[in-house]
Amino acid sequence: MKKSIGIILVLVLAGLIIYKLSSKININPKYKVGQVIDRLDNVAVYYNGGVRHVASRHVVDGYNVGLKYQCVEFVKRYYLEHLNHKMPDSYGHAKHFYDPKVLDGALNKARGLTQFSNPSNSKPKRSDLIIIAATSRNAFGHVAIISELKEGKIELIQQNGGAFAPSRIWLGLRQKDGKWEVESDRVLGWLRK
Repeated sequence: MKKSIGIILVLVLAGLIIYKLSSKININPKYKVGQVIDRLDNVAVYYNGGVRHVASRHVVDGYNVGLKYQCVEFVKRYYLEHLNHKMPDSYGHAKHFYDPKVLDGALNKARGLTQFSNPSNSKPKRSDLIIIAATSRNAFGHVAIISELKEGKIELIQQNGGAFAPSRIWLGLRQKDGKWEVESDRVLGWLRK
């Protein structure tokens, strides 16, 4: 019995070590950390390697854009370069972009953007930020940008979705009972300039 417990503990510990290493180093030989893998409106999406990998802080004229090459850094850089928008609160993890106390269609003062809940009275639009809830595997949440809308779906462009994740993914979009809903129980809502 003691031997079985010992073996299980060693396997669990080995699994945790492998997970930590694979989440901090580049395990995908197809890309190098910092390599441009996509663009939206001429704003680059960089490859980050493991989800938890952090290169350095990106600051532009004293404005904190975020940690290279995390998801937050991409969306804030896009909003800065393409939409000329600086968020009043320039810090926080992706999950902090959505404020559950802000009503649907009201101003999220920390971000300086209009916030919509999922579901919402307002249909998502191109360039909206989509905020995705934290999980047990990702305590920081995730944020991406709507790059395209088609009938019944939206395309998201993202940075640091994972070592092997694509830079673009599609989610379902439906209108039900007069409200627009992104079909993912992890989508908290969206923000718009």
